[in-house]
Amino acid sequence: MSYSYDDQNVFARILRGEIPCKKVLETEHSLAFEDIQPKTPHHVLVIPKGPYITYDHFAQEASDAEIADFTRAIGQVCDQLGIGPGRGGDGYRLIANAGPHGVQEVPHLHVHILAGRPIGRMIARD
Repeated sequence: MSYSYDDQNVFARILRGEIPCKKVLETEHSLAFEDIQPKTPHHVLVIPKGPYITYDHFAQEASDAEIADFTRAIGQVCDQLGIGPGRGGDGYRLIANAGPHGVQEVPHLHVHILAGRPIGRMIARD
């Protein structure tokens, strides 16, 4: 599969410093920042610094160092926010949308960390 990365997407522009963000965490390969339209009291986006469009793209083409860093960054943000059930928090939801059926709005891999209130079912049952 071939991926064509749009380097003018909003997250690429944030990574280049063209658009400001409220940083929560920055590592060698990842950036976490507050969502500008939060859906829960804690709504943080975590993105890889590399040009990856979806999680499957990232999983197939990122280096082991990038994958480990991204995964650990998610854990660090959850720990920093105090939301992990194993750390005394009430839990959270991770969402990574991909493509049109996944309602992905920005063509750069990003994981939403949502917490701070009950969220409800992920998908309504038919």
